[in-house]
Amino acid sequence: MQITTIGLDIAKNVFQVHGIDANEKVVVRKQLRRGQVLAFFAALPPCLVGMEACATAHYWARELTNLGHEVRLMPAKDVKAYVKRNKNDAADAEAICEAVRRPTMRFVRIKSAEQQGQLMQHRTRDLLMRQRTQLINALRAHLAELGIAAAQGREGLKELLAIVADDRDARLPIDARASVIVLAAQLEALQTLIGSIEKRIKMQHRANQASLRVETIPGIGIIGATAIVATVADPTVFRSGRDFAAWIGLVPRQDSTGGKQKLGPISKQGDRYLRRILIIGAIAVLRRAKQNPEKYPWLTQLLARRPFKVVAVALANKMARMAWALLAHGGTYRAPELAASA
Repeated sequence: MQITTIGLDIAKNVFQVHGIDANEKVVVRKQLRRGQVLAFFAALPPCLVGMEACATAHYWARELTNLGHEVRLMPAKDVKAYVKRNKNDAADAEAICEAVRRPTMRFVRIKSAEQQGQLMQHRTRDLLMRQRTQLINALRAHLAELGIAAAQGREGLKELLAIVADDRDARLPIDARASVIVLAAQLEALQTLIGSIEKRIKMQHRANQASLRVETIPGIGIIGATAIVATVADPTVFRSGRDFAAWIGLVPRQDSTGGKQKLGPISKQGDRYLRRILIIGAIAVLRRAKQNPEKYPWLTQLLARRPFKVVAVALANKMARMAWALLAHGGTYRAPELAASA
């Protein structure tokens, strides 16, 4: 019988296939090694292939699409509900085959290799930034053990690095100086690597009209604009800006029942990277609003009624909706007073 739908559970080396025909009868259930996957699907007529959206899923989706198959990626948490009992590769593949045929299932858009490459730059920069923070904290802690402390921020760090580089400073023993010099050298190397990645991101930003439009939104800089554009290649997959903000995770968690709505704080669901960038940008805008309250009347009134972090999340939600509107409909951001007079 001809296979119409396949559930493919992917891994590093062992892949599980579960295929059914038009009558929903199981036709194939087998394991494949990594080198056998493309040959197996090349011998099949075009069919529907379902996979969980996890590591390497976008690569396999592109390869199977080139072979003529229709590939759909699904969030792993949505597929989990279709696992009947114990978890194993065969049960996962069967659950994927069942979930991919559901009309209400949500699917993940397949990313191109170029889109993944742009996102890798952001992930790499984020990793290097965390490593830089670890080095700075370690350097401050080691010097504090010897009674050497400095103010927070760049100026304080420059002061500590000057002490490390000064061989005449007797406060540092020879062995301690040898250790912190290694940390200082690694910190300098990280600064160079971060600068090179940011330079490339800025070049891509200047060449992308969508990214330039998103940057006009207050609170969204070059890093945020390029990250949003690289993540959301097609904004029409979201019905509205509210759906986009909810996808990022900038909405309250619901625990409603019996017609009674109960809203809690935001959860860890959604894109954590975009959510963090938007909230950090919103905090920067709120700090300006505190300094110039007459320029931000809406935020000033909201800050008078709600805590600072709650307002920051609300503003980040609004920024996400505005970013979607610019990507979906074009144009640039206009301040409220300019929009009212137009």
